[in-house]
Amino acid sequence: MRTRSEFPIQPLERIAKKAGAKRISKTAVKALRNETLDYADDLAREIVAVSKHAERNTILQKDVLLIKKLHSQ
Repeated sequence: MRTRSEFPIQPLERIAKKAGAKRISKTAVKALRNETLDYADDLAREIVAVSKHAERNTILQKDVLLIKKLHSQ
């Protein structure tokens, strides 16, 4: 598993620029990386809980979509 500092920041820079940023500092993109990874970690824990509740070892697409739906409410 990669550590945070090994997680590439270039894709996040591209996303920020596609969203309209003309420039993004290295510290800002590193903060974005940390927040994104924190969010993904929390989301993954919720998805795992859903699959465990269904007594499955495998995460299915419907688990991901369920959590997405719950977060959008």
